[in-house]
Amino acid sequence: MFFVIFFVLFTLVNYYIFIRGYEALAIVPQLDFIYIILFLILSFSFLIAKIFEKRLPKTLYNFLLETGSYWFVVMLYSFIIIVFLDVIRILNSFLSFLPASIYNNYNEIKLIIGAVTVLIILLIIFLGYRNTENIKIKTLNLPLRKKNSSLKKLNAVLVSDIHLSPLNNERLLKKIVGKINGLNTDIVFIAGDIVDDHSKILEDRNIGVSLKGIQSKYGVFVSTGNHEFINGIKGSVEYINKFGFHLLRDEIHQLPEGLTIIGRDDSSKKSFTKEDRKSLEEILKTANKNYPLILLDHTPFKLEQAEKNDIDLQLSGHTHHGQLFPLNFITSMIYEKSWGYLKRGVTQYYVSCGVGTWGPKVRTGSISEIVNLKITFE
Repeated sequence: MFFVIFFVLFTLVNYYIFIRGYEALAIVPQLDFIYIILFLILSFSFLIAKIFEKRLPKTLYNFLLETGSYWFVVMLYSFIIIVFLDVIRILNSFLSFLPASIYNNYNEIKLIIGAVTVLIILLIIFLGYRNTENIKIKTLNLPLRKKNSSLKKLNAVLVSDIHLSPLNNERLLKKIVGKINGLNTDIVFIAGDIVDDHSKILEDRNIGVSLKGIQSKYGVFVSTGNHEFINGIKGSVEYINKFGFHLLRDEIHQLPEGLTIIGRDDSSKKSFTKEDRKSLEEILKTANKNYPLILLDHTPFKLEQAEKNDIDLQLSGHTHHGQLFPLNFITSMIYEKSWGYLKRGVTQYYVSCGVGTWGPKVRTGSISEIVNLKITFE
């Protein structure tokens, strides 16, 4: 049902943009055929890539995937600009506040507005791409309850939503791993969505090999995200396990020094497997609750569950904080915390906006971040 709704909305929005663009070219009808063909290729390239991925040559698949991904940016901002212009036009039909010269040269004005719109969107893509490439290190000082742990300090790193694909490839991954290793970390947490494509596509292109280079004293602990399930959980798990990570699927891992790490399967599990994930209460039955408890749960829904179960720290991702402005306002309405730090009772939370991107490598509503957690046990 989600994909049906998505396809219907996707088609309607593109049709609306297509009609307004076609009208803007009224003064140059010789471009009509080129416009129609180009629009169809750009708007449906992502869907074509995903539907026919097994039959397409690598180069063509990569081209269609990248083209279609950036089209989402074009689609969003074209829609916003066109709706704004249509609202102005409707208001003017009642209030007549626009100068008459606009309507005396209506076709020329439409073409100029169309050209300016294209330039604005290209500028947004350029600036959003630069923002995405500028991965920032965010440092967070966190005091946790010591309980019976022998640990005094822990230099931890949180990353989420790497979204490995032919777009977010080895070039990005080398940069991420280099920044992680530069922090001399004791432990690394990855809160889901390592992959954004099928494992075969990633392996055929040698995407992910740099993950083996992550250096940390206690290793790398991972929970699944919704994209692990979207791209086939069996293949995703086999792919992630090749890197020697501790992939926790409704499981716990206890460090001898006194730290309990819990990893939950993503809440989308039932939609793709028809199986429920375990409740947090069930997972914790075998946990040593006299140790500090750190929970990896990709999607930050129902945050009260961690508080209810006396979790010390929950680490999540998923939201990207909307990634593209103004979608961050929507994620802020959906999630109690769309990005950043939160505390409820003794439970602390951090929701990362991610280090990678879904679809286009463009961020206009958030940043690309790696979170350095300076944990002290008190």
